[in-house]
Formats: sequence, structure tokens, C-alpha cells
Amino acid sequence: MPISNSQDLSKSDIKILVVDDKADNLFSIDAILEKDNYTIVKANSGRAALKILLNEQDFSLILMDVQMPDMNGFETASFIYQRDKLKHIPIIFITAHHSDEEHIFQAYKSGGVDYIYKPIKPELLRAKVSVFIEMYRKTNQLLVQEKKLVTTNKSLQKEIEERKVIEQQIRMLNKQLLENNSSLKAINEELDRFAFVASHDLQEPLRKIMLFSDKILTKDSVDPETGKYLQKIVASSHRMQMLINDLLRFSRHDINSADFIETDLNTIINETLAELELEIEKTKTHINIEPLPKIYTIPGLMRQLFYNLLSNAIKFRQKDISPSINISAEKANPLKISKPIRDMGYYRILIRDNGIGFDTKYANDIFVVFKRLHSYHEYEGTGVGLSICKKIVEKHNGSISAQSKINEGSTFIVELPEKQYYTELFRLEKSDA
Repeated sequence: MPISNSQDLSKSDIKILVVDDKADNLFSIDAILEKDNYTIVKANSGRAALKILLNEQDFSLILMDVQMPDMNGFETASFIYQRDKLKHIPIIFITAHHSDEEHIFQAYKSGGVDYIYKPIKPELLRAKVSVFIEMYRKTNQLLVQEKKLVTTNKSLQKEIEERKVIEQQIRMLNKQLLENNSSLKAINEELDRFAFVASHDLQEPLRKIMLFSDKILTKDSVDPETGKYLQKIVASSHRMQMLINDLLRFSRHDINSADFIETDLNTIINETLAELELEIEKTKTHINIEPLPKIYTIPGLMRQLFYNLLSNAIKFRQKDISPSINISAEKANPLKISKPIRDMGYYRILIRDNGIGFDTKYANDIFVVFKRLHSYHEYEGTGVGLSICKKIVEKHNGSISAQSKINEGSTFIVELPEKQYYTELFRLEKSDA
């Protein structure tokens, strides 16, 4: 086989097999080619040449005498070319028969590539050997390139097949995603129907349970133990009613641009505090409010947001310490949004309290629906309030987070845009018109 490790072969890498039954002819050819630093391997018969070629196939050229006993050059060539690994090696025949067309024909028929007559002319031999060695170099380079191309082609074919598999997987995933979206849409519609049932059908029997329990409690004939159980029924009914209402609030509110109006957050806070007036007086809560901005919001949702945050600050207070709440706002760096509007600014609203706090590792868990850090026996509630807050803030294209330490209070951080994309886009379109 041609040497395939390198495309550039030095003369010392070139091996030539010289076959002749006469030692002086072998010596003569070796002497002529000695100047070119080729590696010369000698065989004194056709059989000897075949034995050498059984173990060595990396010859660049074979110089073969025609007239040899037992097996002549043509017969030897025929045996050589029966092996696929040797078919690439060119053979130059050497003969003493001048202009014998029969010999010339037989030489080419045996696979020879050229003919040299005896006595050998050194310059002619060197020139012909040089030509075929150069051909060998070019052939070797082509074989190396072919091997690389085959490898590259296989690699490309494999890459194409892998890409087809990936594309097929992507199509399947997209199809599955569309199916999942349809399923989620159906589930959301089912949840909306459930919310409707919860707000009407479920609350009606619950109100009757609470009503009749209260009537029984007002009777003088009720013994203390029965009254105790009835009070538990009423308390559980109130808790269930809170859960139903929270679920209803959590599932509704489809937003559109007309819902957003310029809102003074100072007004929203004051209205919220009015709703919490009894709790504030009962717990002797101190509230400090710094000036708040005007931003575009849905006022009803903002009232619900601050109601949940402030009622939590009051609820989760420390024993023997009056609750203290501080509400402030500051201009914040713009957050990354998918459709930025020029002159869009953000406000960071901070609600700090001195309550029981919580472990900072739960800072994300508290916004998960039904996630409670305390038993409802310790603190009333359904575990939905902060989930509602998160949903409200996200509907306003903002964010909410919390920082806290146990027994050192909590700080809830609400970041809201000054303007909304929908309202600002409407303003820009109106000004362009």
C-alpha cells in the first residue's frame, strides 16, 4: 500500500524492489540508483520477490527482469497483481530483446507500465524511475486526500442523520407543546368554571352552616361542651370561606390596557388602612408612610396587594411588642422587559415590619400558593395571600421579593413600572397620529 501517513515523502521513504537472477545486474542497478538515496530491496528470482511481497507491500516501484529461470518476469507480475494490496505498484520490465513486439505486448498485458532494454543506460533508468516515483507521490497524495474525503463524508453523513433526528424530535416536541398548550387552556377554562362554582354554589351551603350554627349558639339550652363544638364549626366555616374567596381572587382578573389608570399610591394606602382600622387599633400598630408615587395600575388590584401585605405585617407580629410598619418608595433602575418603552422608569416600594420574620431560605417559598411556614392554629390564613400578591405584581409587569431574619422583622420589596407598556404604546400611537 502507498504510505499514507504523510503526503510529502522523502527519497529515503521510497522503496524499490529489484528482481533479477544475475547478481551483477542487481549490483549494477543498485549502483545506478545509489545517488538518489532510494531504499533498494533485491530479489534473485520471481519466487524470492513473491516471498518479500508477502511481508512488505509498501514498495513504490518494481524493476523486473523478464528472462529468469523457473518463473519469468511476466509470470511473476501476474502473481503479484492477483493480490489487491499489490495492484497499485508499477512494474518496469527489463529485457535484452530489442524491438520484440511480442515481448512488449506480453509485458503490457502482464500489467507492466514501461520497458527498459539491456544494456541499461544509467541516465535513462534514473529518469524513468524518477518519473514513476513522482507518479507514486501524486498517487499517494490522492489516496490520502480520498481517505480524508471519505472520512469527512462519513462525518457529514452522520451529522446530517443526527440533525434529521434532532429536527424530528423538535417537531415532536413542538407538537407536544401545542397539545400541552391546548390542554392547559382547557384546564384554565375548567378552573374558571370551578371559581364560578366556588363563588356561588359552594358558598351558599357554607353560609347556611354558619347561619344555623350561630342560631344554635344563641339558644340558652346549649350546654358548654356543645357550644364549644359549634364555635369550632363556625371558626372552621369562616376559614373555609376565606379559602374560597382567596381561590376566587387568585383565579380571576383578565387584564387589558383599559384597566390601567394613573393611580396615586398614597390614596390606595389610605383606603387600605381604613379597611384595617379595627386590626390596627386592636394591635396598637404604628404605621409610618413616606410619600409614594403616582403610577399606572389597576387600583382594585393595588388595594388587594397592599391589604395582603399590611395585614400579614400585623398578623405575624411578635408577642409583647407593638407592630411597627414603615412604607417608603424610591426610584429604581429600570428592569429588563421584553418590549422596552422610552422614558420607562421603575419604583421600588418597601414595606418593613418588626414582626417574627422567617428564615431567608424560605424567601421564594412564601409566594407559592398554599405554602405556609406556620400552622393555621398559630396564625389564621389560607396560604394564598402572598401568591395573590405575586400574581398581581406580575400582571403589572413588576416583581416582588422578601428579605427577612427570624425575630428581626421582614421587608417586602415591590418593584413596579411607572407606566405600563399598553398605556404608553397607546399614548405614542396617539401622539404619532
